Amino acid sequence: MHIQRAVSILVIGTVALDSVETPFGAAHRLLGGSATYLALAARYFWPEVRLVAVVGRDFPAAYRAVLERAGIDLEGLMVNEQEDTFAWGGRYHYDLNERDTLYTHLNALASFDPVLPQTYRDSQIVCLGNLDPRLQQRVLDQVENPAFVICDTMNYWIEQTPEALRAVLRRVDCLVVNDAEARQLATEPNLIRAARKIQAMGPRIVIIKKGEHGALLFYEEEIFSAPAYPLEDVFDPTGAGDTFAGALAGFLATQRGFDETALRQAVIYGCALASFVVERFGPERLLGLTPEEIARRVAAFRRLTFFPNGDIQTLLALSGSDHAS
Repeated sequence: MHIQRAVSILVIGTVALDSVETPFGAAHRLLGGSATYLALAARYFWPEVRLVAVVGRDFPAAYRAVLERAGIDLEGLMVNEQEDTFAWGGRYHYDLNERDTLYTHLNALASFDPVLPQTYRDSQIVCLGNLDPRLQQRVLDQVENPAFVICDTMNYWIEQTPEALRAVLRRVDCLVVNDAEARQLATEPNLIRAARKIQAMGPRIVIIKKGEHGALLFYEEEIFSAPAYPLEDVFDPTGAGDTFAGALAGFLATQRGFDETALRQAVIYGCALASFVVERFGPERLLGLTPEEIARRVAAFRRLTFFPNGDIQTLLALSGSDHAS
């Protein structure tokens, strides 16, 4: 599949005020939300990123300015003057894969009805951030002819809106979920079998995020495993998954196609950007990266997975295999 028209990336999700506690510190009322991380990451690779979300009367002007300075198109960012902004608070354990949600205040998100500006409806790449699948469907209904649709979801929607989620999955090209969500969605403990069952639901591409253990790409019959970058200091994993998906979309836009080679490279770039964002609280690390930093991190991923070719006959002989001859 190849993109025929000028490329633009449409991001739909949440723009939020996050409060985060980890064993290494705490930060309150940070700029957050799935759409924020998706858009900021995609913008490193592609200039035309369009954002659809809602904020409330308390959304700081400084945070809007952050998104504007990043070059993100905010025509689709609605402001609900009767409500506050969606707010989330979480506490992470020493195992940063485990967290407790302290509160979730939907506020303006509770009545969010995404209406795409007319100028957004020709978007080629669509990133459906974690939202009610009925809202995700509403967005897809308004996009004229997307070339590639990436979707995220979570355990709540898998449990509470299974039929609506299945309807969305029939319309997407790529589903990005974590390992627990993949097992839950497929009702299958083995990740390989789970991915195959999810592909049968609609997405021809399934990417399973494994946190500090990297990511798995399932494309047709092929499987690609990407490592996570080993970091000494991890402060805040919030937004890492959305950053991964945003970088994935941004890189694919540069390729003008979605073959296996492009997807493998996109997964590595996704892992690279996600490895940056966890180094600070909130999206701070995504606000000042340089192309050189990204290139060095991607080169480090290449070194992580490189191994020299050995003499297979010698190895078989040493193992005493009957096949050595």
